[in-house]
Amino acid sequence: MTTNSDVLGQLRQEWRFTGHCGASRRSFTELRSKHPEIDLDGLEDLGDVVRALEARGARNVLERAAIVRALLEEAGDAQIHRALLQTMIPGIVSVCRQLRFGDGIIDDPSETLGVAIGLASELMVDWSGQTRQYAAPDLLSALRGRLRRWLLKEKSVRFAHCGDEREEVAEENSPLLTRLQSLRGGNYERLARITYARVFEGMTLKEVAAQDCSAPATLQKELQRFAVRFLI
Repeated sequence: MTTNSDVLGQLRQEWRFTGHCGASRRSFTELRSKHPEIDLDGLEDLGDVVRALEARGARNVLERAAIVRALLEEAGDAQIHRALLQTMIPGIVSVCRQLRFGDGIIDDPSETLGVAIGLASELMVDWSGQTRQYAAPDLLSALRGRLRRWLLKEKSVRFAHCGDEREEVAEENSPLLTRLQSLRGGNYERLARITYARVFEGMTLKEVAAQDCSAPATLQKELQRFAVRFLI
């Protein structure tokens, strides 16, 4: 699971900075003003919020649920969205584990984890502004369904018996697609194009690596860094 650790390590390292930056403190102040009903005493920024939501934090189960519910309501704010994603990472890993990280379908477990993180991020965008009493369980349940559907598409492509013909994956009008399109024509067009091919055209990592004349392992690391920086 070394590659999985790499993905999670990149997210943790990035969060160590963004969780305590000025933007994080401003978003925290806004969160506290909009939700005076939740207990945020003693906290100064979103990094503190994420720490308080950890299992070893001082908040009880009901208090943690109320904070996550508020984070989802305000997830239209980029900093709060990122805090919610960081909070949900243990649950995202658990969902991947339940689906065995796509064993038998996906060669590299970190690829499944990367997709799961991206899908969870999209869910938070789709559901931002909603009030859900059981926000965390609802997010993980929906993620499990989306990730299972992605794995089934990957399986149908991998084991198709129709030569070079492949099942076309419909392009959904999603935040991910919009973000990839916005990166075209810039310095990251290559990685945006490869990510598009992986997610929306159903191409395998080996196939896109061959087209890119790259080693699959090297390309996978590039895609992970790209996703952490621009797509999550």
